[in-house]
Amino acid sequence: MELYRANNSQMDYNNDGRDPKSAKILGNNDDRLDSGLDSLKEEEYVEFVSDFKRIDLHELDEEPWRKELTEDGDTYLHLAVIHEATDAALKMIEMSHGSPFLNKQNNQRQTALHLAVITDQPVIVGQLLKAGCDSSLVDEQGNTALHIACRKGSMACFGLLTQGCSKHLPAILQMPNYSGHKCIHVVAVHGFLSLLESLIQLGADINAQEQCNGRTPLHLAVDFQNYEMVKLLVTKGADVNSLTYGGHTACHLTYGRQNTCIQRMLHEVTAPQLRELPESKSEDSGADDEEQSGSEDDIYDDIRMMGQ
Repeated sequence: MELYRANNSQMDYNNDGRDPKSAKILGNNDDRLDSGLDSLKEEEYVEFVSDFKRIDLHELDEEPWRKELTEDGDTYLHLAVIHEATDAALKMIEMSHGSPFLNKQNNQRQTALHLAVITDQPVIVGQLLKAGCDSSLVDEQGNTALHIACRKGSMACFGLLTQGCSKHLPAILQMPNYSGHKCIHVVAVHGFLSLLESLIQLGADINAQEQCNGRTPLHLAVDFQNYEMVKLLVTKGADVNSLTYGGHTACHLTYGRQNTCIQRMLHEVTAPQLRELPESKSEDSGADDEEQSGSEDDIYDDIRMMGQ
């Protein structure tokens, strides 16, 4: 049974020649569809379909189909999205317009919207948004559905998410995941040029610093040696003099790297005093440091213990 079918026409291949599908989507922990996808065997899936067909979606009293959960916390809607049972998923979405059911999260805190983006089903994404699904909810790794679309390079899902959540879009663009990456950082890492341009047009901060060590999208593009991404960022006005928390410019990160074209480009546009690598602390330290340190007796004279 084929659990994942990507639509090539919907993916952004403008990423320095790398095919986004070259990464094994289902093999990446970031892209697991649910916490027990492999445990849902063929016979169990057939049983699920059989059970679902017996459910009366028009049963408006208790609607038990909204309350059923698997051991992984998946609802019938989650399962329908995972297994691309489009008709069933669309019917449930139609019957749940404005209902909290649409925002139920499984054990990995994934909503149906997260799963629809992972499986690249823009039709489901669009209907979920129209029905009131909350696009600002995050999974267990802090990713919104837009983070996932940016990681996968799905133009169709990206377009629907940015158009369908325009009210909350500025806040979503500023949301870092639990790795400290905003959507623009994710795009820079994965090299999707057209998505980067779209994010900038939508108001994403081209100089945003990721929370781990203060790298901007330009620093990340250098880290991944993506010449086209570096060139685009510089053209779009990225601050080439921006420093990481460790005090390094993007130009500093080019030293020791293979792509000399990136180094030459950044060397020309970086401020002269920020082009060369700063001297190491060990080289800076010496007699001056010793003079400033004073005697051993007063090195720790600012420490207080137990009020003393």
